[in-house]
Amino acid sequence: ADSGAGPALAAAPGRAQVFRTVVDTFLEKLVAAGSYQRFVNCYRCFYKLQPQLTRSIYDQFISQLQASIKEEIQEVKNEGNLEGLFDSLDKIVEEAKEREEPAWRPSGVPEEDVRSAMVPYFLKHRSHLRRALREKEEENRKVAESVLMGRDRIAELQQLIQARQQAWQ
Repeated sequence: ADSGAGPALAAAPGRAQVFRTVVDTFLEKLVAAGSYQRFVNCYRCFYKLQPQLTRSIYDQFISQLQASIKEEIQEVKNEGNLEGLFDSLDKIVEEAKEREEPAWRPSGVPEEDVRSAMVPYFLKHRSHLRRALREKEEENRKVAESVLMGRDRIAELQQLIQARQQAWQ
């Protein structure tokens, strides 16, 4: 026996389906608000003369009203590409469920929003620049040692040249 939990365990309906359900519920409530009894109360004299015709007119009116509203809503859905937008929004929500970090939300204060978005980037960039600076400083230290060793070697060679020059003279 079904405990009624079946639909709750199924995947949540998409936004397009929810929208269709809302529209259908709206139409049901609209028809309920414009009940036959209210219609009869408005056209009591006509109803007393021809009840079947009054019922037929009411049925046609409600049918055309529903068709007109459905057509208008369909036009809005088509013009705004609501089905596509609902589907893409559903996809975005599904992708966001897999994210580990929370989504960024604006606070309403532009300075704080920019700061909260940019500070982590700048800290990461600063860390990268400091690492690059240390590497360059190490390279410069090695080049400076190499230059000093080269100068020492030049000084030794100059002394050797002077010694040989004096010996030759």
